Amino acid sequence: MVPQDASTRTHEAPEGLIPVSFRQADASHIPALVELVESAYRGDESRQGWTTEASLLEGRRTDADAVAAVVDGADSVMWIAERDGVLLGCCQLERRADSVAYFGMFAIRPGRQGGGLGRSLLAEAERVAVRLWGAERMQMTVIRQREELIAWYERRGFARTGVLSPFPYGNERFGRPLRDDLEFELLTKDL
Repeated sequence: MVPQDASTRTHEAPEGLIPVSFRQADASHIPALVELVESAYRGDESRQGWTTEASLLEGRRTDADAVAAVVDGADSVMWIAERDGVLLGCCQLERRADSVAYFGMFAIRPGRQGGGLGRSLLAEAERVAVRLWGAERMQMTVIRQREELIAWYERRGFARTGVLSPFPYGNERFGRPLRDDLEFELLTKDL
């Protein structure tokens, strides 16, 4: 397991708002993390935000075992954003070979999307990947049909690679597809 960050990092908030704190999640966060990821990607609640996958997939996006594997992993962390003790966002960071960090399971509470929290959490994740592992590049996979989301990542310096991988049809751990043409595209960013 990666050592817990000794300090909690705080991001300045607009006047009148409580600042957002970033820190590493632990096992006590797992149920809330599952709920957060589910709320951001699947079901009716996800439709309140713009990152929903509800028109592409139904069913679960993650479960407690998948989140625990990140939280307890030797080469991974789940980084969280909180405001006044309330979990608002999270992301998975995983050390890979060749100074690469994988970024995934990125979720912002639907009612908080569009206000800059995602941008702040992504920037924090990049800083953490460099500090923890000396990462020189970040990678992620995004469902290629999510053009608006890919464009958001491109505005933050990620590049499309054209490298596609198949969606795991038949494996309900990833959800039940509502289309038969889903694929993942690899995005990368030099840190």
